[in-house]
Amino acid sequence: MRILDNINDPKDLKTLSIEELETLAEEIRRVIIETVSKTGGHIAPSLGVVELTLAVHRVFDSPNDRIVWDVGHQSYPHKLITGRRDQIHTLRQFGGLSGFPKRSESIHDTFDVGHSSNSISAGLGMAEAFQRKGKARKVIAIIGDGSMTAGISFEGLNQAGEMNRDLVVILNDNEMSISPNVGALSAYLNRIMTGQWVNRTRDEIKSFLEDLPGIGKPMYKFMRQAEESLKGMMVPGILFEELGLKYFGPIDGHRMEHLIKTLENVKKLSGTILVHVVTQKGKGYPPAESRPSKFHGIGAFDIPTGETPPKSRPSYTEIFSKTLVSLAKKDSSIVAITAAMPSGTGLDRFQEEFPDRFYDVGIAEQHAVTFAAGMALEGLKPVVAIYSTFLQRAFDQVIIDVCMQDIPINFALDRAGIVGEDGETHQGAFDIGYLRMIPNLILMVPKDGEELKRVVATALETPHPAAFRYPRGAIPDEVHTFDTATPLPLGKWEILHQTGTDLLVLAVGATVSPALAAALEIEAAYGLQSTVVNARFIKPMDTDFLKTFVPEASFLFTVEENAVMGGFGSGVLEQLAGLGITPPKAFLHGLPDAFIPHGATAILKEKLNLDKKGIRDTIVEKMGLKGIKKKGVTPHPKQVVSQKNSS
Repeated sequence: MRILDNINDPKDLKTLSIEELETLAEEIRRVIIETVSKTGGHIAPSLGVVELTLAVHRVFDSPNDRIVWDVGHQSYPHKLITGRRDQIHTLRQFGGLSGFPKRSESIHDTFDVGHSSNSISAGLGMAEAFQRKGKARKVIAIIGDGSMTAGISFEGLNQAGEMNRDLVVILNDNEMSISPNVGALSAYLNRIMTGQWVNRTRDEIKSFLEDLPGIGKPMYKFMRQAEESLKGMMVPGILFEELGLKYFGPIDGHRMEHLIKTLENVKKLSGTILVHVVTQKGKGYPPAESRPSKFHGIGAFDIPTGETPPKSRPSYTEIFSKTLVSLAKKDSSIVAITAAMPSGTGLDRFQEEFPDRFYDVGIAEQHAVTFAAGMALEGLKPVVAIYSTFLQRAFDQVIIDVCMQDIPINFALDRAGIVGEDGETHQGAFDIGYLRMIPNLILMVPKDGEELKRVVATALETPHPAAFRYPRGAIPDEVHTFDTATPLPLGKWEILHQTGTDLLVLAVGATVSPALAAALEIEAAYGLQSTVVNARFIKPMDTDFLKTFVPEASFLFTVEENAVMGGFGSGVLEQLAGLGITPPKAFLHGLPDAFIPHGATAILKEKLNLDKKGIRDTIVEKMGLKGIKKKGVTPHPKQVVSQKNSS
């Protein structure tokens, strides 16, 4: 029997020997590899923290002590040893375990984490609450995977150093290879420096010297300077010490005995402490060790080779990437910026072609936007590629630093709409709402890969800020060339189908294709006449179309893969009100006023009635056709006008 089969609670780790813990670490790695090969997920970060997870849970006492993971995709080993072993096969599946910590899943998950860099702030808040309540508990914030590049991390550290609460920050450094000085000598010095005797002696000397009249304080200051100079030659901890934290490390994050000994010593100390741990992403699985970026987040794969199944069609991300590269070959002023996601946003291709025109600013979306604004003011054409939910972190900069000044920056919003297995923190449900209200901003939503090409060209040609959103996943059409990309006429929608105005469907983005199919089925079944529109411009809207078609329509149906509240449909009704047009009977269809859980995209769209059947059934119900005997008549002749408003 595996050791893992007997681990149902972190307390079960406390009786294991070092050798048993090391065996358990290998068992956990095998389970993670086998699970993620089927479910997909963040395998490389989780493989890198197995020993660290076991050491933290061995030394500290969860849930009495609070452990906050940052980013939460490091938490697979944590899930396996906190009572969820038998559910691990449901990882990231609809109704199963989340790929991130969730307070609703376990008492050992203390904070819902999907975005990065919030563990220090949240942990400090917990530590302050314990202090005020007189509770002797430790808070451990495990931060890594680039999260320390975000400003909020240093904001938290700045206050933590001043407040000096019982907070242990473990910096999981998985970007740095273990250099020669991180070996036996460093581990030995670290264990000595974290020992109670050293720290107690340091505090006693400080107290003694500060009480000496005249010379005490200068002497103590000199001693501290000498200590810092020595530490500065050996460890990169001066910054943290200057912020008021006690710094220990770096230590090898895969040496179980040293990890445990260090954490045991740290546990006995008071105040805010930073432990610098060096780990290897993908540890224990050669394909992930050699290609950590690919295995950071990956779909199902073949374990022996690490290869993923071939795609039948390219993704929207690939189309954006190839289009941008093609346009950049003709225009040297085009530059690309990402916030620690070159591969996820497709800008790795741009980086290969134009390394001197590519900028990865780290997990610092606020900086990315304002950095781009400065570039644009001096004549460059920045394209900022960020996931829909990640741009939320730079909302103020988009408003003040870009749109208020009408600076022509282009925002490529990947992962808009339903993204699937990553769940609530990653579903792109709000970008239409939080962007369309901003003055000077042009907002576009392409329906397919070919239109995405034209949208990118349109954005780069406009003298105003422009944003365009596109979903995760494969395009529904074929794209054969990237040599030409004709800009779209600004603010003009595209009529895809027109036989009449019994039903007027305005659809955007990924909902256009299923909405068109649904309308055609309704026409055939009930003998209705309909008009289906690709409303590719959220802002500015096609007011000429609205003036012409809405007064004649019997039923208006808008559909979007965005929150209905404040979304595209809301914008249509606002436009109609401004134009003095009384809308017909209308229904706004999209994402509900709720956070969307994790699960396969197809399943979520079915549950949310955003696939063809769901859209069709919703229209039938809202038009009052449900229960009416179907006509069974020959459908009206269909006039498909695919380019009526395109040129």
